[in-house]
Amino acid sequence: MVKLVKATLADISAMQGLVAQDVKDGVILARSEDEVATNIRSYVLAKENNKIVGYLALHVHSFRLAEIRSLIVDLGYRGQNIGKQMVLFALNEAKTLGVSEDVLVLTYLPDFFKKLDFIEIPKEGIPEHKIWLDCIKCIHFPVCNEISLIYKLG
Repeated sequence: MVKLVKATLADISAMQGLVAQDVKDGVILARSEDEVATNIRSYVLAKENNKIVGYLALHVHSFRLAEIRSLIVDLGYRGQNIGKQMVLFALNEAKTLGVSEDVLVLTYLPDFFKKLDFIEIPKEGIPEHKIWLDCIKCIHFPVCNEISLIYKLG
């Protein structure tokens, strides 16, 4: 049985191992162990028998906007609604924290998020600080094929 739990610093090495190939392939943005540690409270893990089989981060940008980042599910566990469970957990957490308007996601899998009521938006609608803080670190910047979507909280 897969359980969703908040990440701890002890999980970082396994998290980095799980995402390594997707980072290498340019599907997920590389984040150093220190960056993950700094943001450890943002991460929710999917664990089965103490093994991390997936995770994501909910990054709060402002009172109005949060972002789902680094969604990953182990290849052997895909198709079991683990990603959906983690996204729903993150949306609930955004509401609980008091994010008032939107949750943003940048993805190569827009249909997955559309099934969860995310709406595609033009990239011009993404806050500038997002582009300069994160996107500039991406191997695909400035030519990005990711799709931007938002979930309306309010």
